[in-house]
Amino acid sequence: MTEVIEEHELGPVGQEIVYENDRVRVWHIRLEPGERQPLHRHDHPYLVVAIQGAKNVVQTIDGTRIDADEPTGGVVYRDPGAVHMLTNVGDTTYLARLVELK
Repeated sequence: MTEVIEEHELGPVGQEIVYENDRVRVWHIRLEPGERQPLHRHDHPYLVVAIQGAKNVVQTIDGTRIDADEPTGGVVYRDPGAVHMLTNVGDTTYLARLVELK
């Protein structure tokens, strides 16, 4: 599932798809402190459920930086959009399920 946009290779939304049907796709995401999810794009609206929260930073391909503190148990809804990467800048492991709404 790699794609190239403006000379940038895009990675997957998460590390592993843990469930999928015709309406949803659920990704497993795990980032150790300092670890980064590569540039990727969300083609569908999605929910992020933080199983174990962390202090994250979203950086878009155009350089915009967004602090994204995600507390354990927190749920965030996001519309599809900009190509970005996610970095765990905290000192705890980040575990999440990302639910894409097809």
